[in-house]
Amino acid sequence: MKKLATLFAAAMLTVSVSAQTVQESKTFDNVYLGINAGLATKTTDHASWAKDLTPNFGVRLGRNFTPVWGLAVESNIYFKTTNGFTTGTFVNFMNTSLLGTTNFSNWFGGYKGEPRAFEVSAVYGLGWGHMFTNNREEFGKMNNLTSKIGLDFAFNLGQQKAWQIYVEPSLNYALNGDGYQGVQYNIDRSAFQLNVGLVYKFKNSNGTHNFAIATGRDQSEIDALNAKINSLRSDLNDQDAKNKQTIADKDKQISDLQKALDDCQNKPAPKAATVTNLQPTVIFGQGKSSVDAAQYAPIELIANYMKNHKDAKVEIKGYASPEGSKEINEKLSVARAEAVKNILVKRYKISADRLTTKGMGATDKLFEQVEFNRVATFNDVTKD
Repeated sequence: MKKLATLFAAAMLTVSVSAQTVQESKTFDNVYLGINAGLATKTTDHASWAKDLTPNFGVRLGRNFTPVWGLAVESNIYFKTTNGFTTGTFVNFMNTSLLGTTNFSNWFGGYKGEPRAFEVSAVYGLGWGHMFTNNREEFGKMNNLTSKIGLDFAFNLGQQKAWQIYVEPSLNYALNGDGYQGVQYNIDRSAFQLNVGLVYKFKNSNGTHNFAIATGRDQSEIDALNAKINSLRSDLNDQDAKNKQTIADKDKQISDLQKALDDCQNKPAPKAATVTNLQPTVIFGQGKSSVDAAQYAPIELIANYMKNHKDAKVEIKGYASPEGSKEINEKLSVARAEAVKNILVKRYKISADRLTTKGMGATDKLFEQVEFNRVATFNDVTKD
């Protein structure tokens, strides 16, 4: 249970690191509209799929709330089957669904600032089905609860990745059969569907058709100004109330510092900022020095930092949690730092002479949660 909690916390840390880099979206940002068409057939209980195909056409309107999660409304209409079956109307059936979407490529690989050329996403949700017919005596009146589960294999097109073509295999369930049976996911009440879709993503307030990476401010400078303001305010509380001139001078200093803080917060981040302690950390499993794939996101942040700061040199410190002997933890902390260095050198092509490693042994001082002390941290040692 403890290992599961650690893995979940590590996954949430990776997602939070990715989420912190994306600009905030406005209400109508990341909205898309698409059409799709294809063929459907009963999953079971037919002699030949080729003789029992139902063509369909659909429209999908959706919004992505993050690079991973989204919602969409989709409605598909179904026509006469290839074996000649029809309910007597041009449109035999309609299914309208509310779908959740999960982009696996961004979830496991991180979002790089624009969509990949090829992505895999899951679609899933519930809907309402209705049969159209002019022959109520034969077909009756059917409304039922439906559910769709599928995968989108999508190709993002164009210089701005505004267009997307996807291939979507899916299972579509009639959960309560003809509308009066018990609700269940029964393969005998399902249809296999294969559709091809075309999507256009509308332009966002950030000037692109997709999520954009946020540009951070110099947080160390803001923190320093805030600390100075708090110190001056504390001094004022201790001053003699009768010393009006001194109070006036301090108020003036506070006003100047507050203006400097406002100016700092409003100006863009400097291109060549240098920090001492770099925030990303890499979390390891108990007794392990191998890097899990979910931990590549913080390593990539360090790689991008070093590519943007050509003169930067980084020290990687490895730590172990207090369990186990001192000798084993010393070796384990060194191995963790070396594992992260190897990934930066081999995967991200960072020069090895810009990286140093140091094993710090066991500690329980970095984080209150003991498991989080099994980490590797980064420090910019350019000026040392």
